[in-house]
Amino acid sequence: MFETFLAVLTNSPELPKSDDYISKIIPNWVSFTAQVGALIVLIIVMIIFAYKPVKKIITKRQDYIESNIHDSEVNNALAHENVLKSEEMIIESKKEAALIITNAQTQALDERKRLENETNELIRRMKIEADNDINASREEALESIHNEMVEIALTASEEVLKREVKSEDNVRLIEDFINDVEDNN
Repeated sequence: MFETFLAVLTNSPELPKSDDYISKIIPNWVSFTAQVGALIVLIIVMIIFAYKPVKKIITKRQDYIESNIHDSEVNNALAHENVLKSEEMIIESKKEAALIITNAQTQALDERKRLENETNELIRRMKIEADNDINASREEALESIHNEMVEIALTASEEVLKREVKSEDNVRLIEDFINDVEDNN
């Protein structure tokens, strides 16, 4: 059976001889050495033309990826730092805005007080002027009443005396009449 199996494997109708088995198991040294040399040359060629360039490409790609990772970490740190700075700027801006509002309110109150003081001073001056005008008008009215009373008194005295009174008498009579009228009021 083993022999038929070998015959099927070799596709030969006849069975090989025992010397053939030994020659098939032990290879030819020249062909073996040539094949091993070709394998070594092929490995060297593959190392030179394939392995080293592929390794160089892979190393370059690793460096590129590590560089991108490092750059992204640096950018991430910068972004975080910028976020902190912008948050600080926002806080500072809010403080400045509150200060500006407070200053504006203070200035508005000061301006209001100043305007109130100016208005009160204007009102006080207007009252004084009105009082002065009233006093002047009263003096004019009193003067006018005085003059009318003098004329009435003169007319009345002329009528009473039926003669012309001297100016000295007029003045004395008028003075007496005015004093009587003022005493009655």
